[in-house]
Amino acid sequence: MKHVIALDVGGTGMKAALIAEDGTLLHQARRATGRDRGPEAVVATILDFAADLHALGRERFGAAAVAAGVAVPGIVDADTGTAVYAANLGWRDVPLRTLLGARLGSLPVALGHDVRTGGLAEGRIGAGRGADRFLFVPLGTGIAGAIGIAGRIEAGAHGYAGEIGHIVVRPGGPACGCGQRGCLETLASASAVSRAWAAACGDPGADAADCARAVAAGEAAARRIWQEAVDALADGLVTAITLLDPRTLIIGGGLAEAGEVLFTPLRAAVEERVTFQRLPHIVPAALGDTAGCLGAGLLAWDLLATEVPA
Repeated sequence: MKHVIALDVGGTGMKAALIAEDGTLLHQARRATGRDRGPEAVVATILDFAADLHALGRERFGAAAVAAGVAVPGIVDADTGTAVYAANLGWRDVPLRTLLGARLGSLPVALGHDVRTGGLAEGRIGAGRGADRFLFVPLGTGIAGAIGIAGRIEAGAHGYAGEIGHIVVRPGGPACGCGQRGCLETLASASAVSRAWAAACGDPGADAADCARAVAAGEAAARRIWQEAVDALADGLVTAITLLDPRTLIIGGGLAEAGEVLFTPLRAAVEERVTFQRLPHIVPAALGDTAGCLGAGLLAWDLLATEVPA
């Protein structure tokens, strides 16, 4: 069975899979990232995990994987295969492609940004399937975006394309880790809603999911916090719609798990703000937490398809 290795590296855990050419998940596994032991330990865990999958594939299917794809957070140089920087993993300038290739016996390795990789999967085989232009926006700890055009994800000239979370929607608003104030992710991410609701309800352990349940129950304070987040999100999305003109707008991440508690007011808020722009289809992501792995697999298959025979 011809297959590739796919790894999706997160801040606390890694998801991995062996994926067939038709996208079938032949094997799935998870492993702790081990970031508490430092960036070197994280890299070692990635290499060990990939090697274990390589051996498993050979044993189970009688042939080794033909390529590997890896999705990582932070700043990524996909052309050189370098994980440039990730605050939550503590690493800088890690030559992951080279390290993995050496560990896996010169296997071709593709490296991608986690959100763009997830967006690739959503665009090709998920909620954006069939759309020639889409924008994938996961609402999690932060907010990022992936711009899909004709089946590919746009990285930009310097690798920052799609960073919608750092559009300033409330000038002079909350301080953002990027150095600006009033960025979208300081107001509309799952983390931002969690902070606001925990403060409002007096429970430091309350989160965005609790806020969504309170909204559904009709609690006034929760509805105010939720609407403020939705309004900020709509402002950011309309800016993106104006610039990118996507046919489909895919919303994922933890906040999207609220379902119509999010999507009904969000669609209304976006529609209120558009004037000459064409309103895109606003839909929930379809692949859940498998998107990163599936996208990493697509990167690996794409790499093989573009390799020039010797």
